[in-house]
Amino acid sequence: MPLNIVFKALSDATRREILQILQGGDLTAGEIAERFDITKPSVSHHLNVLKQANLVQDVRKGQNIYYSLNTTVFQEIIGWFYQILQASNQKVMKPAGEESEFQVGERPERKER
Repeated sequence: MPLNIVFKALSDATRREILQILQGGDLTAGEIAERFDITKPSVSHHLNVLKQANLVQDVRKGQNIYYSLNTTVFQEIIGWFYQILQASNQKVMKPAGEESEFQVGERPERKER
């Protein structure tokens, strides 16, 4: 899953709130819509964006469709952030052509301009 689709989905406050609501368990679109002061088609749009990003999955049970969190994608995102943190802790960035007087893992102080 391309991360840009995931981050686009997470950029909206309503979609983030839907994800928080789904932490409590699976819900239908109608049950989710009851918690918002927006139209059901708007909630449906937000759910579709979350589905495209694989952040939620839907399962039909009888006449209802239940939405739930897809924690696999969250694990991938956390792994991506972890890789960035690991890389930044292993090397210190320095301007091109300048030698660094800092040890690996040390952070240089900002110079005021």
